[in-house]
Amino acid sequence: MAPTSQSFSNPNPNSVLEEKRRSANYHPSIWDTNVIKSFTTPYNLEELKRKVGKLIASTKGTTALLKLIDSLQRLGVAYHFEKQIEEALNQFHVDQHVSNDISTVALHFRLLREHGYSISADVFKKFKGGDGKFMESLSGDVEGLLRLHEASFLGLKDEKILEEAKDFSTKTLKTLLGKLDKIKAKHVQQALDVPLYWRMERIESRNFIEKDDTKSSILIELAKLDYNLMQSAYQQELKELAEWWRELNFKEKLSFSRDRLMEIYFWAMGLGFEPQYSKSRICFTKYACLATTVDDIYDIYGSLDELESFTKAVTGWDVKAVEELPEYMRVMFSAMSDFTHELAQDTLTNHALNVLPHIKEQWAILCRAHITEARWFYGGHTPSFDEYIKNGWVSIGSLGGLAEMERGDIPKAVQSYMIEKDVSEEEARDHVKEMISTSWKKINEEIVDNSFPEVIVKLSKNMARTAQCMYQHGDGVGTSTGVTKDCIVSSILKPVPIQEHGSV
Repeated sequence: MAPTSQSFSNPNPNSVLEEKRRSANYHPSIWDTNVIKSFTTPYNLEELKRKVGKLIASTKGTTALLKLIDSLQRLGVAYHFEKQIEEALNQFHVDQHVSNDISTVALHFRLLREHGYSISADVFKKFKGGDGKFMESLSGDVEGLLRLHEASFLGLKDEKILEEAKDFSTKTLKTLLGKLDKIKAKHVQQALDVPLYWRMERIESRNFIEKDDTKSSILIELAKLDYNLMQSAYQQELKELAEWWRELNFKEKLSFSRDRLMEIYFWAMGLGFEPQYSKSRICFTKYACLATTVDDIYDIYGSLDELESFTKAVTGWDVKAVEELPEYMRVMFSAMSDFTHELAQDTLTNHALNVLPHIKEQWAILCRAHITEARWFYGGHTPSFDEYIKNGWVSIGSLGGLAEMERGDIPKAVQSYMIEKDVSEEEARDHVKEMISTSWKKINEEIVDNSFPEVIVKLSKNMARTAQCMYQHGDGVGTSTGVTKDCIVSSILKPVPIQEHGSV
């Protein structure tokens, strides 16, 4: 049970300060809370799971089984068949010389490496000619080129052959674009825009389900039903969250801040879409909604004096210091405190762990990062690129910080680099893209080294994928009426149409 919000005295507001406060002019939430609270649904998929399990067991031949596993992953139903997939991958790992076909070799390499198996990139050497370059004869194999392109993003530091594979496949696919039929050209362009490995899983699942391709009807039926079932689960979680958000009443109490419950839940869903992560999605959404409001207090609304006082109160978790804060900051701290104690009590009850000091410290770390940016702004300081990245790693978060476009008053990564290095926007963006690529290689190394629990590595990958999705077309949280809205509708609100076929 979370403690009740504390009541603090209200000092007189400073009317001059109120007139000077900044505004980001965020649009109101585009989602009706009453609609969210009305979500319902009724499905069953055990029979289809049994049939697909039989399909996996009966599939013969390396290439066919690799393609089936790939389809299961891209359709978003692989989590139902983890044991069977692991058994197949163990066998593939024993026999790493599977084929002389570039498509099969590349798919075999990608699946093994992304699941943490040791496999050398030297498997691609046989596709090079005497000049040390990839053979031009590969140019006629579009599927093989796509597979090679996808595999190249699983590279580690100093794996030169995979960088060469990326360059070769990218250049060749670009030259083929105008010669392909409409459907193939669309798939190639999508791969060039965002590689498969970087795509948000739920968006990829919807696209793959609807892709004009020949796949087992059993697989498609299971994928559609599972997708819709998970939508129902998301909607039930959102009903709980919508009530929590309504009771906080930030819409009135902190009207300057972003009202983005749906967008933040979408982010949470991107971190772990499977049913076992329900509590994690709810917890992350609550935290991120509060953290987003804290961000708006520092970026938009608070004066520097107020922000210094708020930072001191949070870092010391000092109730007396909180009493001296303006009303809007007391509202914020009260919500943070309630969430913190609720999460700590739940963890203590279910896992016998006292995480309260650690949660408080995370809030302190976040506020210290924000006050650093606030001091930069009010002091007229333009941070160096390295300063921005180091601080943004905390206030925004790893790859999410690199993916974010400019928002607010302080130059972000691209702008900082342009100013510091006196380069064009294109050169600065290329540098940030290279940093993103390097960060992905670090994630890949952690996968291969098995130095962290699998769930932590999965979280890191999905954080990067979701950031890519949210910021690919601009600030998908600050402005959520375009691509972000479409993604939310397809992932959470709009079920996949299911037709009756008589039998599957």
